[in-house]
Amino acid sequence: QVQLVESGGGLVQPGGSLKLACSASGSRFNLYGMSWFRQAPGKQRVLVAGISSGGNTNYADSVKGRFTISRDNAKNTVYLQMNTLEPEDTAVYYCATVVVGNVYWGQGTQVTVSS
Repeated sequence: QVQLVESGGGLVQPGGSLKLACSASGSRFNLYGMSWFRQAPGKQRVLVAGISSGGNTNYADSVKGRFTISRDNAKNTVYLQMNTLEPEDTAVYYCATVVVGNVYWGQGTQVTVSS
């Protein structure tokens, strides 16, 4: 069982920045690949960014160059730095991981980009 808790969401103006954090339970965090997803109202949940246990990263085309995923294994935490935010980035953001074939999700954190 892995528990994930997101934080850092909020209301930000277009062009602004936010940094999300996702804290994970367990002692094997350094072995987990971690991902950030988002779900906008009325839309499907989609992958935003992922980071492997070795630190390799991948991004959705819509966020490349604006978002950065990183991890701190000493803190069991994965981050999503979001810059140059756009209204289209408004969504609930979830972190997720797959451990022994089981998918674990956090509860989500709301990000609203609006003037």
